[in-house]
Amino acid sequence: MSDATAPLLAVSDLETHFPIRRGLLRRVVGQVRAVDGISFTIQRGRTLGLVGESGCGKTTAGRSILRLVEPTAGSVRFAGREVRAERPAALRSLRRRMQIVFQDPYGSLNPRMTVRALLEEGLLVHRMGDGRERLRRMTAALERTGMPAGTLARYPHEFSGGQRQRIAIARALVLEPEFLVLDEPISALDVSIQAQVVNLLVELRRELGLTYLFVSHDLSVVEYISDDVAVMYLGRLVETAPATDLYARPLHPYTHALFSAVPSVEAERRRRRIILPGDVPSPARPPAGCRFHPRCPLAEAVCREVDPPATTIGGHRVHCHVAARELAAGDAAAASQRIASLLTAAGGDRGEASKIVATAATSPHSPPGSGKATP
Repeated sequence: MSDATAPLLAVSDLETHFPIRRGLLRRVVGQVRAVDGISFTIQRGRTLGLVGESGCGKTTAGRSILRLVEPTAGSVRFAGREVRAERPAALRSLRRRMQIVFQDPYGSLNPRMTVRALLEEGLLVHRMGDGRERLRRMTAALERTGMPAGTLARYPHEFSGGQRQRIAIARALVLEPEFLVLDEPISALDVSIQAQVVNLLVELRRELGLTYLFVSHDLSVVEYISDDVAVMYLGRLVETAPATDLYARPLHPYTHALFSAVPSVEAERRRRRIILPGDVPSPARPPAGCRFHPRCPLAEAVCREVDPPATTIGGHRVHCHVAARELAAGDAAAASQRIASLLTAAGGDRGEASKIVATAATSPHSPPGSGKATP
């Protein structure tokens, strides 16, 4: 595979487990399987949206890629280099090309440091330029994010939430990275500011040729900003596809449930609400077979015993026994409609489940709304 066609980021069988310790001696008695064998790639200049319920492992996956959290197993290759194999000095150099924007701008910026100190810290660590060059880089990064150069002398508490997030984005951009992990970068902001920050991220990607991993549970925003989307449930990816395909033809029952939870003003795109029974199982004791089967209205005996392998049609990959059977005819659109009909029939007319609510999809040509998916 040539460098031109090779993905910038290739994640293979990534696992991140956290030990459970008990007793006076703090012995390990189990593992929390936060990320449990996920694989995906991101091509240069593209955005992969990573979606799922809170607690499914999205943030841990993003931090594991950067080794802010040390993975337990698997491979993370960035620009052909194995991130997990890099020694500290080489990893520090590599991290200049891989940056992160955290969810909470109030917690990610040190309140005791001026904006200049916050932005200059990375430049000093990586020895990028003299004082004049560093000032030029910092000023340029702030201007790209819509903040004036006078911002440098002020402290984080002097800014609004949206302005703080712009400063956090500028802090990442000042090192001129190629890849950004965006960990729910708008969820802590006012609704009136969210669209502005999302549009800023879209413009920066286009102008600078950036590659994004966009972690979120806001499905309308994910559709607006993403080229491809991966759906995560209980530490694993259950469905991955180009954004247009996934929103038009979801195949996994969990994806259908997510999309049914977010409102839209477009009547022709509304879906029947799917209410999932029960709660998400504990990642310390994941169920056997398909991890979604305890809550799946379509679960069969095989779902309780056998972990579903990947079924791929075109660029659309799904891990579901029912979807695999429906895809046997090779028509993803018909399979998606059939699964939606089965879910509707399984839900019957039970209270909330019979209500018509909107889909997660919004027009890809308009800024996103503020709907969030919570099955």
